Amino acid sequence: MTRAGIYARISEDRDETQAGVGRQIDDCEQLARSRGWEVVERYVDNDLSAYRGNKRPEYRRMLEDIVDRRLDAIVVYHQDRLHRQPRELEEFFDVCDSAGLTQLASVSGDIDLSTHDGRLKARILGAVARNQSDAASRRLQRKALQVAREGAVAGGGTRPFGFEGDFVTVRESEAEVIRELAERLLGGETLRALCRDLNDRGITTPTGRPWSPTPLRRMLRSARISGQREHRGEIVATAQWAAIIAPEQTRRIRALVDDPARRAARPARSYLLRGLARCAACGAPLAARPRGDGERRYICPRGPGLPGRGCVYALAVPFEEFVVEAVLWRVDSPELAEAIRSNGQPPATNWDSQVDGAQAKLDELAGAYAGGVISMREWLIAREPIQQQLDLARRRSAQNGQVTVLADYVGRSGSLRRRWPELGFDRQRAILAAVLAEVLVRPGRRGFNRFDPSRFELVWRH
Repeated sequence: MTRAGIYARISEDRDETQAGVGRQIDDCEQLARSRGWEVVERYVDNDLSAYRGNKRPEYRRMLEDIVDRRLDAIVVYHQDRLHRQPRELEEFFDVCDSAGLTQLASVSGDIDLSTHDGRLKARILGAVARNQSDAASRRLQRKALQVAREGAVAGGGTRPFGFEGDFVTVRESEAEVIRELAERLLGGETLRALCRDLNDRGITTPTGRPWSPTPLRRMLRSARISGQREHRGEIVATAQWAAIIAPEQTRRIRALVDDPARRAARPARSYLLRGLARCAACGAPLAARPRGDGERRYICPRGPGLPGRGCVYALAVPFEEFVVEAVLWRVDSPELAEAIRSNGQPPATNWDSQVDGAQAKLDELAGAYAGGVISMREWLIAREPIQQQLDLARRRSAQNGQVTVLADYVGRSGSLRRRWPELGFDRQRAILAAVLAEVLVRPGRRGFNRFDPSRFELVWRH
């Protein structure tokens, strides 16, 4: 008796009822009985697309059974359940040839794999199925773009943080958290520090899980939280829901988290001035190098492949205490308050306008190329300097957000001094980096064994 295997597949089963593949199996079993074939195995890939090239475990298992000569025939509802990619069809031919399987039956008609005409028919049906899938994909992509340009909600899934299950209504308790996180990120805190704080406070993701940097980055970077709609990573419209943060903040956040420089190695957590302290003699950044007894210190790194010349070293504790005290004094100074008033928001607004201007130029340039006014070569030549201007404006716009970390403390160093020990390492670092451009460290005086503040030159940002 002919041993038959039934293969059933459906591309989408949102309800996970398997009703579609169930109907395919019923029809295929009826066809096998009418042929007098014995159904020895059923292979079901539910909710899997053959067009996208997804791995289909049951299909691969069927091929293995054909190779092992456990099957004499294959029964499907329609050939497009088996293949929507020509290369998969050719692989199927090779497998069947190696095992001597020649019978492929379907509810819509049989195909004799032993003849050239049968294989030609299979190839034609496969090409038609591929064209239908291509057309459907184009329609879906066009529809998705149209929905995005209308600013409408698309798709389902897990509700976004900050919104209710309808994806439109703002959940105010979470919206407050988003506003806080956006300001702190733009103020210089790291994603990891923000995750630790959220988890310590018991604030979870919409699925109830602890926060980690990747989903937090995705959430803060999304256009959704600023009331904008994006399509394939590009913002294309104003959304049909309320904004939680300003669009300018989304722009700065994207420039900040997309900056490759953020992927550099993280500073040693116990060294507060790592990245800010530099050798005044040779300009090298000071490295964290504890003494033999374990006491922390900063040194000018010397050796093969290292940038410094071994010019200076400084014990960490008195050095950091001196800098922190100077920063607290600076935060309370009228000079800083005036600098932030005159150099805070206006430059950010200026850089934002430069971002808009550069983006408008790129759009105009793309339109000129699309209309045949300029050639590809001319487009490439003109595009490069505009893209550089856009990248610079985005970085500067993001950097101007550093003033937000100081907003609660300018002119109130007493408040900052009281809270300093409980702020945590990353928040302390962010405040120092918002006030200080760098600290230059000079070599110590020979025979002078006490802490010498004259060795340190603080360079202020504002």
